Amino acid sequence: MSKSTVGPAPGETPAPSDEQDLGAAGSQLSTAPVDTLASGPALGLIGWARWFWRQLTSMRVALLLLLLLALGAIPGSLIPQSGTDETKVAEFRQAHGTLAPVYDRLGLFHVYSSVWFSAIYILLFVSLIGCIVPRTWQFVGQLRSRPPGAPKRLTRLPAYTTWRTDAEPEQVRAAALTLLRKRRFRAHLAGDAVAAEKGYLREVGNLSFHIALIVMLVAFACGQLYKSEGNKLVVEGDGFSNTLTQYNDFKSGNLFSTDDLNPFSFTLDKFTGTYETSGPNTGTARTFQSTLTYSVGAYGKDKKAVVKVNHPLEIDDSKIYLTAHGYAPLITVRDGEGNVVYRDAVPLLPLDSNITSSGVIKVLDGYRDAKGVGEQLGISAFFLPTYTKGSEAASTFPALRNPVLNLTPYHGDLGVDSGIPQSVYQLDKSHMKEFKDSKGAQLRDNLKPGETMTLPNGAGSVTYEGTKEWANFQITQQPASGWALGGAIAAIFGLAGSLFLQRRRVWVRAVKGDDGVTVVEMGGLGRSESAKVPEELGDLAGILYDQAPSTPDPDTPGPSASSASPEPEVVPAEGAEK
Repeated sequence: MSKSTVGPAPGETPAPSDEQDLGAAGSQLSTAPVDTLASGPALGLIGWARWFWRQLTSMRVALLLLLLLALGAIPGSLIPQSGTDETKVAEFRQAHGTLAPVYDRLGLFHVYSSVWFSAIYILLFVSLIGCIVPRTWQFVGQLRSRPPGAPKRLTRLPAYTTWRTDAEPEQVRAAALTLLRKRRFRAHLAGDAVAAEKGYLREVGNLSFHIALIVMLVAFACGQLYKSEGNKLVVEGDGFSNTLTQYNDFKSGNLFSTDDLNPFSFTLDKFTGTYETSGPNTGTARTFQSTLTYSVGAYGKDKKAVVKVNHPLEIDDSKIYLTAHGYAPLITVRDGEGNVVYRDAVPLLPLDSNITSSGVIKVLDGYRDAKGVGEQLGISAFFLPTYTKGSEAASTFPALRNPVLNLTPYHGDLGVDSGIPQSVYQLDKSHMKEFKDSKGAQLRDNLKPGETMTLPNGAGSVTYEGTKEWANFQITQQPASGWALGGAIAAIFGLAGSLFLQRRRVWVRAVKGDDGVTVVEMGGLGRSESAKVPEELGDLAGILYDQAPSTPDPDTPGPSASSASPEPEVVPAEGAEK
């Protein structure tokens, strides 16, 4: 009859040698360093340095640094950053005269390049490296070594079972060795027992997670230092070349150089936008897409591409995003003698979801009035893609159903020669005069495509010839983004492996008893108490029991020696998780 033992006998105190033996058998189930946070440092400079290094590379400090890094990123999201939007930073300084100097001293206007944020970042980096390197060497040593021999008393393990069999000890050990290797255990003979170990992928996952964190930190740092980001508004038929002077606005990392810009160019062939025409979502955009012709390098072949919202065009490590669009009326201006002094598509800025737009037409050179006097023209433009009578203040639909362009012309000095920067979408009227109509009122007129506004006193004319569309593109270049993505994926899989895989050891001892009958003992030990260890040991014991069935206990009356006995039952030892 089989016997199952769940632990030491009641009232029995384990001997110190047994405790040491079990500790050796259960050692190195993890590569985690010993926590020395509570231990005091040795005296002297070397002792203090060793103590500081141990604390820096401990898991507690690494988690604390991760928390500090997350907390440090909060002001970078809430407070305007000088590297992102200088205008908002200037507005914040003007509105908060007392708070702004404090933020300057704390580096809150440039959080990600501040001394304190960099210190946290570097300390976390060093902490992870200092934790990974020794654990990696320790794990490599474990892979090269064999599982430790069986403890003297297997009854002290969390999972244990035993039975007696007529099979020879050598046969039982050989069968156990074959069985364990078939179940992908690393197994070998160690004296009178078979020692086996499984679940190394747990430590591989743990190390992979930490290495992935380092990869992500390096990738994020490179991405911030070498990144570039700019915007360019392009009208249909116009193009863009990836040089610094072509951008409407541009910002970059501290180590970025203009030589790092990828050489490419593109032309906006056509922008297409469709909208819902009925129902409660009338006017809502359905599709926005731009058809481009692009080439890479100075002599690259032209290629076609379609850029949609959230579907950028990728060229090397640059990405071209479609971020906005609007309308650009095609305007022709003639002077008093009928000469064309201006002809271009003028991008107007949308004011609402129906793309009611406004802007300015500036004629800087070449214009002369009827008397031949040279002046500059400034024309305020207000555009409605779909004009509806009674709703002159705003468009009723975003598409070009009934476009109307309202123009208000001025003449004089635009002030562009003063050296003060001006917005192309705003008109400085301080040195401009209004044109008057025949009734003495300010000249203002609504034009449909093909119509012309005649300026008074033979001053010329303004013709609205048609409408083009424009698209705004954001060109970003962020090196190592692929590494960051790969590191994030590796971290997820590594964390999953370290959480869900169980590293465990199994021992099978087979020796002759005092009565000459072979006694088989099996014990299992996991890194942490888990119900899976007794279950797996019970499965292994059941298979091995079929190959070496039990023999009846001669001291117990009952069935004959040839009758079968129940299979061994594995029960967790006292204190183990059930």
